[in-house]
Amino acid sequence: MEKEKEGSKSKKVMVAIDETESSYRALIWVLENLKESISKSPLVIFAAQPLPNHVVSSAGIVGFAAALIKRSQDLNRKVSLGLLEKAKSICASRGVAVETFTETGDPKETIWNMVQNYKIDLLVMGDSAYGSLGRASLGSLSSYCLTNAKCHVLVVKKTE
Repeated sequence: MEKEKEGSKSKKVMVAIDETESSYRALIWVLENLKESISKSPLVIFAAQPLPNHVVSSAGIVGFAAALIKRSQDLNRKVSLGLLEKAKSICASRGVAVETFTETGDPKETIWNMVQNYKIDLLVMGDSAYGSLGRASLGSLSSYCLTNAKCHVLVVKKTE
């Protein structure tokens, strides 16, 4: 009896998306393979808004730099909201309820925070969430999440 109760508890699934094809491949994989899990609880879709990495080297351009950083943050927010809208549209076309979130900061930290704060049971992501340049300079986001997330992590790889 207790096992039945435990098994019927809905699990929270989160897909981390960005502008890469791999993150949308992960979303489609979830929609096709986890239908039962996502039918009991809304699918959580998350897009991180990376912090602009501008460096101010002279006090004389602080005002200009602040305006540039603000503009960059606004652009990152618009891009993230656009990504979430695209993902919502894909899910709606398949009759799947979603909750979308975005947060500004290092993607590793913002994803970790989402997993913790929303008690995510399964984090799903594509195999190259940063793209090749970002992966080379920042390390693999999926590797970080596999090591640090306090939930199961599924990395969807491209199949040939």
